[in-house]
Amino acid sequence: MDKMPGLGDMAGMLKQLKQMQSDLAKAQKELAKETVTAEAGKGAVKVTVTGDQRVTDVQIDAALVASGDAERLSELIQEAFNIALEDSREMAKKRLGPLASGLGG
Repeated sequence: MDKMPGLGDMAGMLKQLKQMQSDLAKAQKELAKETVTAEAGKGAVKVTVTGDQRVTDVQIDAALVASGDAERLSELIQEAFNIALEDSREMAKKRLGPLASGLGG
């Protein structure tokens, strides 16, 4: 009879956990390379964000800047950022969700 029953199962579980952690780290690195772009004001403001929530590009139509409407410009920038960040979070959720659920999340 085993003096310590269940240790084999625990070793297998630890191995599986390490593999899942490795898969998660790999997926996170891949997300850092992927981007989403969001627009506001019919394309007057465009914001690009990576899957790990880093802004890589902001484009603002020169006509919007020239209009001198700082309040409208601010609103459009905020809108584009919020859309881009939400899209980025959604992309991360789709990629990492299955891995996180395997970890009990």
